Amino acid sequence: MPYVNIRVAGKLSKEQKSNICQGVTDVISKEAGKPPEAILIFIDEVAHENIAKAGKLLTPPK
Repeated sequence: MPYVNIRVAGKLSKEQKSNICQGVTDVISKEAGKPPEAILIFIDEVAHENIAKAGKLLTPPK
């Protein structure tokens, strides 16, 4: 069973998450020959303040 963990800074809409999951499932199913029902995807939405780049905390986009 393929397991995919996607982490994003900030929030995604339900539609965005659905589209991402469908696209990832399609690619893994096609390229790895796995049935779509065997593909498990987790999306972690992480607050910008909990992510740092180059030693600096991220700030939310305006």
